[in-house]
Amino acid sequence: MTDPIADLGEDFVDAWPRIVRSLAAYTGSLDDAQEYAAEAIVRAVARVGHDERPLGSLAAWCTAVGKRAWIDDRRRAAVEQRHAERLAGELRGEAGRVDVSDEASVLDAPLGDALDDRVALLFVACDPALTEQARLVLALRVVCGLDVARIAAHLGVSPSTAAARLTRAKRALAEARGRFHVPEAPERRVRLPVVLASVAGMFTVAHRDILDPQSALDDLGRQALSIADALVAEYPDDAEVRGLRAVIRLGLARRPGRLDDRGAAMPLDEVDRHRWDRRLIEAGLDDAAAAADRGDGRFVLEAAIAGLHTSAPSFAETDWDRVIAFYLALERVWGSPSVTAGRLAAELHRSLLAPESGERTASLRTIELELRRLARGSAPYAALDASLALADLAWRTGRREEAATEYARLADLVPTDPVRRFCLARAGSPPPPDA
Repeated sequence: MTDPIADLGEDFVDAWPRIVRSLAAYTGSLDDAQEYAAEAIVRAVARVGHDERPLGSLAAWCTAVGKRAWIDDRRRAAVEQRHAERLAGELRGEAGRVDVSDEASVLDAPLGDALDDRVALLFVACDPALTEQARLVLALRVVCGLDVARIAAHLGVSPSTAAARLTRAKRALAEARGRFHVPEAPERRVRLPVVLASVAGMFTVAHRDILDPQSALDDLGRQALSIADALVAEYPDDAEVRGLRAVIRLGLARRPGRLDDRGAAMPLDEVDRHRWDRRLIEAGLDDAAAAADRGDGRFVLEAAIAGLHTSAPSFAETDWDRVIAFYLALERVWGSPSVTAGRLAAELHRSLLAPESGERTASLRTIELELRRLARGSAPYAALDASLALADLAWRTGRREEAATEYARLADLVPTDPVRRFCLARAGSPPPPDA
């Protein structure tokens, strides 16, 4: 059974944030905006499926339909509350100004500024009153239009957990801020670091879990790049904004060639670098250089690391000393278990490439102990990365039986099919049949 929303593809990706923002400004509620935007999209799919006359602009049509549905519901609520005569008159006046056939009138209503709709919604969703997980779930739902099932799959949680997080986020936002409004420029500047972290979270989900997107709706990485482009347009001289776009560009540039002909993920030393997107690499390196000239924050350092990986002629010729140095700086600026896992992986690669010696053996032993501590930690991504690194260490140092056992265990834990296929291949198990 096909997904009707996915069938709309790029039209849905482009229209969703515009519809939500317009309806939120109209109704005063982000929760109502999402509900009526979703209802309007469903009606649009049904209309297209019945081969009726063309919709024209999907955003305009759905915004008008969403407004009309909201007005109808308010009218029914007014009747139930015994205020029908007074309130229905007001709503009829509003309804008279909503014409589904007049696309321009629907979208010409002033939204207060010329801010990109996705960026505007991000500044609303990334309220400091919300937790990091709440902001990410809200951003994935409100800005990208992902349904709860997709959000759950992307975050590696159950649909009920994702739905509960979304409900709590919307309730907390409504309690903290009341009526929907996009913050003014000074407040947006205050929220910018949180916005950047949320966009980075979106791209992390895409880079880790969506190795081969099948549609524009599933290509969360390209959506993150598009939002980063809009942020650079708004803050062209901000080092962290340019650094974030560099990270996204360079990550997307390396996406081609991440899978082998069986659909399994490939380790970095086996990837065909000739398949990487040279245009995106050049653009990403330009951003990384511009960011480095302006600052030394989290995304500037992440861009530097991505630039070293991307510009190296081969895995063996990567400047691992500089990669590790940038990771150490990143741990000081933005310490997290995932950053530590990245630094340990880099140290592991450097040691494995070194000539056999007592120093090399001691280094590998120290790295292995640190990875084991991290693998037992409570940070899921970092623990999984550390476990994969430990399995790789056993594989490359000739402990193939130990490695096979660990890869078999990890095959049940990794969130995506390509990585599962990779683990099963190293475990010596047959990969699952193609879907």
